[in-house]
Amino acid sequence: MITVLVCLSLASQADTHATDSVDSSEYLIKAGFVYNFAKLTEWPAGSFAQPESPIVIGILGRDPFGATIDHVVDNKQINGRGVVVKRLKWGDSLKERQYKLWMNDLLQCNILFVSSSEATHLDELISIVKGVPILTVADTPGFAKRGGVINLILDDNKVRFEVNVEAARQANLNISSRLLALARIVPQSAVDGKKSE
Repeated sequence: MITVLVCLSLASQADTHATDSVDSSEYLIKAGFVYNFAKLTEWPAGSFAQPESPIVIGILGRDPFGATIDHVVDNKQINGRGVVVKRLKWGDSLKERQYKLWMNDLLQCNILFVSSSEATHLDELISIVKGVPILTVADTPGFAKRGGVINLILDDNKVRFEVNVEAARQANLNISSRLLALARIVPQSAVDGKKSE
């Protein structure tokens, strides 16, 4: 566990300098973060069909990782579970039967990385997964405040992250206090006229 935290801490301080390699190095670091988030999150017992069911990382929208995230999780195990990456597109234009299949694929994700290409769908997506044990992650300004669980941010050319603890609680996810100690905790914005404390 300490090794994971050291890697996470080092990744959070890694610089992204060269213009051509900013995206590739940035998303290599972000892929490492997503993998480590999986290691430092507990899902409710019923989240997995079988004890050996894999942890499913879904990428919704335009995939900024490419093959990088596949390489990061390749042959890795977390608590005896493999890790699988699925790519999903937004379901608006799908016919009813396809939409149901898409919704099923979406709700089978344990971690859902929401690409910035889906910024116009954020509120709807957060509404769909509210109360479902899915660790939502994005790198879109305001994502955590709007109800996403973790938002990756660039701060002084370093990848850091924000956590909405209330959104994690609503999703019945237990995020390690060691991970929270490295995060910027953000309050959830007012929703339906109520503000989360």
